[in-house]
Parts: sequence; C-alpha cells; structure tokens
Amino acid sequence: MSNPTGSFIWYELMTTDPQGATAFYGDVVGWKVIGGGPQPSGVDYRQIVRSDGAAAGGMLALSEQMQAGGARPCWLGYIHVADVDSTVEGIVADGGKVLMPKTSIGVGSFALVTDPQGVPFYVMSPIPPAHDPDATSDVFSPTKAQHVRWNELMTTDADAALAFYQRHFGWGQEGAMDMGSLGSYRFLQCGGVTIGALMQKTPQAPFPFWTYYIGVDDIGRAAAAIEAGGGKIIHGPHEIPGGEFSLSGIDPQGAPFGLVGPKLS
Repeated sequence: MSNPTGSFIWYELMTTDPQGATAFYGDVVGWKVIGGGPQPSGVDYRQIVRSDGAAAGGMLALSEQMQAGGARPCWLGYIHVADVDSTVEGIVADGGKVLMPKTSIGVGSFALVTDPQGVPFYVMSPIPPAHDPDATSDVFSPTKAQHVRWNELMTTDADAALAFYQRHFGWGQEGAMDMGSLGSYRFLQCGGVTIGALMQKTPQAPFPFWTYYIGVDDIGRAAAAIEAGGGKIIHGPHEIPGGEFSLSGIDPQGAPFGLVGPKLS
C-alpha cells in the first residue's frame, strides 16, 4: 500500500446495534453500510460506504462475549506500519499494552494495542489487492466530506504521548494553539500532511481517547440529525480556524465521535 507508514488507513466503529448505527450515521453523515450477519468466523462485520461507492471504514457488532470482556462502543483508528510484530514489540517495551494479539486475514495483519496512557488503536500492515499493488487508502482526507478529516488525541500526558507517537510512527509536530491551563493544542503531521492534533485531557473527560472528526456537508444539518437520531452533542458547533465548524458528540449506542464541515443552515 502506497500510504506513508504512520498514516491512518482504516477506521472502525464498534457498536452494540449495527442497524441503529447504520441509520444514525446515514442520516448524519450520508454513509451507507453493506454486509452484515455472522461471518464464517462468527464475527458480524460490515463495511461503511461513502456516496462515491468507496469504503469509509468498517462496523463491528459487539457480541455479548466481547462486552463481557470489557469492549464498549467506540471508534478505533488503524495506523499503517511496515511490520506488526516489531511495532507491537516496541510499543510494549515503551509502556503500551496488547489488547488483541496479531491477527492475519486476506487484507493484512493487525493488532489492537494501547499507548502508555491507555488509549487504544490498531496497528496494521496491509496487503494491497493483487490487481492494484500501489493501492492507497483514502478513508482520511483533510478536506472531504464523508471521510475522517481530523484525528484528535486527548491524553493524560501530552509530552509523553507526543514522544511515543513520534518514536513509533514517525509523526511530525509543527504548529500549536494556546489553550491556557490545558497547555498547547499541538498539530501532528504524517507524510507532510497535517492529520490532527493532541492535547492534555480536560478535567471533564472521563478517560484519554482518540476522537475522529468526520467530514459533513453542513454542520447545521448534521447537528439537527444527531439530536433527531437519538445522539447527543457534547461541544459545539464551534467555529474553527479557516471558517468551518466542528462539534463532538456521542452516538445513540455510546460511541464518541466528532464532525467538521461548513455551516450552511
């Protein structure tokens, strides 16, 4: 895959209600979801599809067994690495943990890990399609609707987290905004592209976590759809540099998410 190592190449919604989540994100973002029902492995995994027909990510139905093991509704990002085994070894040596060991399937190998502050994410070494060895994941775009446009880490130790992600994924850090008592909102780069930011956890946040901001065509319309669909807006919509607006919310099943886009209504 031709994405730079360190790129976010996939996003996954873990949910207790795939049908409900499909309806909710369909109304809010404009996505469709295809597939469903138990796979041969017994896992219920579906694909999130944009209006252009390309994949935006995946949806995993949380079984009772998964929930009994501590899994809860959330969004998870997959970070592109050259080798899962060596990356996981380095993460563990650096204070991270393995939540799910390496798994290999037709599209590649991946493992679910945490950073030293306990924030979960996947690392993945993808296998491109045989007919397209230079395939590129476009689930992240800093400008387009129905893609994730921003990756935001809220952490209990911003300095340590920044060093961790730089060390293991080669991220850059240029530019910041002053957030007063919370310190700096520091911008992150991968392959020369600004992919998001990290900040110190606010006192109101129950735990450190990644928030993935999904692009929408109209933040006003999307905010109304959140409330109509049983979700909850936590912050926003607030204007951000450049004139667009962002908000953070929780979907009806309890997964935190963010939105970003113009305000047209």
